[in-house]
Amino acid sequence: MKPSRLMLLTAVALLAPMAPALSATASAAPRPQLAIPDPGFENGGVGWTFTSGAGVGTGNRHGGERFLYLDSGAGKSGQTTIVAPRDGSYDFSAWIGSAGTGGTYTVRRNGVTVQTITLPQHPGYARYTISDVKLKTGDRLGIEFGSGTSWVNADDLMISPAAPADPKVTSSDPAVVEMFAWAQKKANSWVQLPGTVGPVNVDEYQTGGTGTATYEPTYWAGYANRSAYYSRDMTHQLAGAHLIGLDTENETMLRSYAESATAEHKYFPVWSLNFDAKTYLSIDYKSPDNFVREVPAVFELVEKAAQAYQWTGDRRYVDDPVLWNFYRHATEQFIDLHNSAKDNGKVKVAEGTGQGIFAGAASYNEQDGDDLAEAGDTIATEYQAYLAMAVLARGKGDTELAKTYDKKAADLKTYFNDTWSGTGSGADMVRAYTVSGTPVTGWGKENSVFMPMKQIIDPGPRNDAYLDYIEQQELGPQGSPNIESTTYLPDMFFKNNRADTAWQWMQKIYGERETQHVNSSQGPNGDYPEVSFTLVSQTVQGLMGITPDAPDHKVTTQSQLPTGMKWLQAADVPIGTGTVTVRHDGATKTTLTNNSRKDSYSWEARFPGVHKKIKVNGVQQHVRVKTVHGVTYTYATPTVRAGATTVVQVGD
Repeated sequence: MKPSRLMLLTAVALLAPMAPALSATASAAPRPQLAIPDPGFENGGVGWTFTSGAGVGTGNRHGGERFLYLDSGAGKSGQTTIVAPRDGSYDFSAWIGSAGTGGTYTVRRNGVTVQTITLPQHPGYARYTISDVKLKTGDRLGIEFGSGTSWVNADDLMISPAAPADPKVTSSDPAVVEMFAWAQKKANSWVQLPGTVGPVNVDEYQTGGTGTATYEPTYWAGYANRSAYYSRDMTHQLAGAHLIGLDTENETMLRSYAESATAEHKYFPVWSLNFDAKTYLSIDYKSPDNFVREVPAVFELVEKAAQAYQWTGDRRYVDDPVLWNFYRHATEQFIDLHNSAKDNGKVKVAEGTGQGIFAGAASYNEQDGDDLAEAGDTIATEYQAYLAMAVLARGKGDTELAKTYDKKAADLKTYFNDTWSGTGSGADMVRAYTVSGTPVTGWGKENSVFMPMKQIIDPGPRNDAYLDYIEQQELGPQGSPNIESTTYLPDMFFKNNRADTAWQWMQKIYGERETQHVNSSQGPNGDYPEVSFTLVSQTVQGLMGITPDAPDHKVTTQSQLPTGMKWLQAADVPIGTGTVTVRHDGATKTTLTNNSRKDSYSWEARFPGVHKKIKVNGVQQHVRVKTVHGVTYTYATPTVRAGATTVVQVGD
C-alpha cells in the first residue's frame, strides 16, 4: 500500500459491541460474546469510571475523535469491569501514548492482577498487549489505566482470541528467544474475534465506515486505519499465522480472494476485503474495471494456498471448487487475458497496464510501477505459482496436470535465465520491461528482490552477484524506508543459503521495532503487522529450515544457524494434525521429536556439504548426497514414529 495521511479506526471501528457468531441453524440461541464497553471512548466513556484528573477528551486521539486521558501525577485512573459470558482465553490490546514514565496498563481477573505493563516515555501512540488471559464464565475482568509522571492517553482497545498454537523457541543465543517471543505475542494481537460486529469501509476519509457487518475469522494485514486485510500483506503473513494456529483465518482469507477473482474482474482478485471476508474495501474498489490490483498478488495467492496445504494437509485446499477454480484461472485464463504488450515466444508472462494501481500494476513497487508491463516480481511469482499448481494437482490426484505445470515452471525459468533477464549481472540484470518493450535494469526494490527470493534465477555466480547488489542497495540511500519491503529480505537470503546475512536483517528489523513507521499514523515499525508475523516464520522456516509436507506425512529440515549460534530449538511446531520439535546443534546434528499421537513422519534431515559419515540414532548409515538449488547436501530419511525422537548427525 502506498503510504498516505492516515487516521486510525474509530473506537467503534476497532471493536464495536460484539454480536454472537452465526450458528449453523437460524433458530439457535445467540451466544454472548466478550466485549469492552466503549473501547474507543467515542461515547464519552460509557461503562468506564474515572478519578479526578482523568476522563475522555478530544484532540490527541489515536482513532475517531476521542480518547481516554490521565493528567500527570499519581492517583489518576480510568477503569472498567466486564463479566465473562463464556469460557475462553483472550489477548487485550490498547493504543497508548505517555509523555512521562510510570504510567500503567493493568488487567485483573476477579480483583487479582493478571499483568501490569509499566509504560515507558513514548508520547506517540504504540500498541500494548496483555496476552492469554484465561476466563471462566462469570469471571469479572477489570481493565485499568494508571497515571505517571506526565500525561497518559489511551484509545482503541481490542480483544483477540488467544493463539491456538504455542510453539516455543529456545537457544544458546538469547536474542532469538526474545525476538520470537515478542513476535509471537504481537502477531496474535492482530487477530479478529469471530462474531464481532464492526464497521465496513473504514479508511482515512471515512473514519466511521459505511455500515456494519459480522466479522469472520481474519487478522489484520495492512494499516490499522482500515477495516480490511490486504492480499500482498496476508500472503507474506500466512506462514507465521499458521505457526500460531491461525489456519481457519488463513483459509477464510484465501477463499475470500478466490471468490473475488471473477470473470468480470478478468480473474484479478480484489486488493483488500473488510473483516467480514465479503465486502470489498471501498477506498480500493470503485467498480469492476477500476480497482487496485497488482499482478504478483494473483500468483502469490496460489503459491501460499499450496504452502497452507503443505503445512496443514487440509483437503479443502484441493477439494474446494472455489479455490480450485481460482488456481486454474490464475495460472491459465488470467495470463491469457493479460499478455499483450511483449512477445515472450513459447511462454507467457502476465502483464500490467503501466497505468497505475487502479488499472493493474505489474509490480509491488508502486513507486516504480507506472509504464511497466512486465516486472521481476511478476515473472518470479508466476514461476512459483506454476510449481504450487503442481503440488496442488498432485494433492488432488491429477498426476498429468502436475506434470504439465512442472513443465510450465521449467520452461518459464529457462526463458527467464536465457532471454528475459538479459546477459548482465548485478545492476545490469534486466528486472522489468516497459509497455513499449524497453528493458529496465538497475534497482527496482520488490521487482529486484523477488527474483532471487522466488528462486527463478539459476544458482551460481550471476545469482550471487545479484544478491550482493540487492544488499548494497538496501543498505544504501536507495534502500526502502518502508518496513513492509524490508521484511522480505530475510526470506530472500535464507532461500539462497546466506544465513548470516538473513539473521542480520532479522536483527535489524527487530531492532527498529520502536522506530516511527514512515506512515505517521501507523505508530512504530513493530506495530505494522507484517513485522511480527514474518519474524515468526523466518525463525521456523528460515533459521530452523523446516519445510513441511503434511499431506504425505513428510518433513524436511536444514540448519541455517548463523555464526555464533551454537544451538536452536523450536518446540511444538504444528504440521498437519500434530506437532514436531526440532533442535539443531550447529550444522552437523539435528534432533526431531514427533509429538503426534498416531502419525509417523518420513524425515529428510539435510546437512550442507558432502560428509563421509552419517548416523541415525548412533547407527552408521549409507551416505546419500543430493543437490538442491545449487547446494549439495548429505541427507538421511528415517521414519519417526508417533512419540519418538530421532537424532541424525554427520561427520568426516
